[in-house]
Amino acid sequence: MATPLERIPAVPPRTARTGAGPAPPRRVPLPLLLTALCAALLLSLVCGAGMGASGLAWGAVLRYLWAGLTGGSIAPDEFPAYTIVWELRFPRAVLAAVVGAGLSAIGVAVQAMVRNALADPFVLGISSGAAVGANAVLLFGAFGTLGVWALSSAAFLSALLSMMLVYAIARTARGLTPLRLVLTGTAMYYGFSAVTTFMVFAAERGEAARSAMMWMLGSLGGANWGSVPIAATAVLGGLAHLGWSARRLNALAMGDETAAALGVDAGRLRKELFLVAAAVTGAVVAVSGAIGFVGLMVPHAVRMLVGADHRRLLAVAPLMGAVLLIWVDILSRVVLAPAELPVGVLTAVIGVPCFVLLMRRRSYTFGGA
Repeated sequence: MATPLERIPAVPPRTARTGAGPAPPRRVPLPLLLTALCAALLLSLVCGAGMGASGLAWGAVLRYLWAGLTGGSIAPDEFPAYTIVWELRFPRAVLAAVVGAGLSAIGVAVQAMVRNALADPFVLGISSGAAVGANAVLLFGAFGTLGVWALSSAAFLSALLSMMLVYAIARTARGLTPLRLVLTGTAMYYGFSAVTTFMVFAAERGEAARSAMMWMLGSLGGANWGSVPIAATAVLGGLAHLGWSARRLNALAMGDETAAALGVDAGRLRKELFLVAAAVTGAVVAVSGAIGFVGLMVPHAVRMLVGADHRRLLAVAPLMGAVLLIWVDILSRVVLAPAELPVGVLTAVIGVPCFVLLMRRRSYTFGGA
């Protein structure tokens, strides 16, 4: 006899408040979509390594990548170009994929957790909390003894502290409720943003203030191989937990009462999701700054392709987010080359019209029937 969890429907009903409206009449076959996205991800990584202000032949780019992956040798006169590809561009592309995958997956989880179609990874106030620690390093030289790890360490620690503060304020005797989480996270977001703005104006060094503004708008300019493992570990761990919880997410999306009837403890699951979302968001924000719209836009776009089943959503959303952010980062490097645009500016430029188009579609409703 099937357990309550096994009886959870694959797709939450129309009244679920995760932004999922009526299912499209024709969905893209999942194996085909995953294959296409994996191929697009590999191609995007190569393009991320080959495209930039300094033009390089594609044959040389592929040779440098192969040498870096296999430990092959490079002629001395090619070492500067090899350094550009393997030490600067390729880790940046890999980190963009990691950050995009993490933000997209957490966007799916947060929208289910608070049952709000406008929720994204930053609705919990974690990103603005991380900005406080990052600005303390950029503007005032805090954590200087940590050297190259100062920025990411300070951002992650302040993200964890902000997570604890949001949890302490939002928690009640009945546990974590969606409305209190959204309201508390929004209030903390504005509070932490005010602190970071004050820090920028109080700083005496103009160049440091510019670096802080770039970080707050999102930038992958400081990417290196040392920053990839920490972010990748956090994202992979978060994806593993969310994939294991996909059926419970389907139940949570239908409301706490329905979830309880199906044997899912909504309060406990919400705590788990809060911790996972905070840890992954803190890790990716620590290495990339606050990149908006990815965690809001990608989950909705994926629902249009594969429906509202979180097992399918969590398989597709990370790949789509990874491909999207790689190309946004490429654009940030080439649009005004040799100058560089903040990645968050371009995600907003792309995200706003896409979001408007989603809202205009009759077959897709935000917030249920």
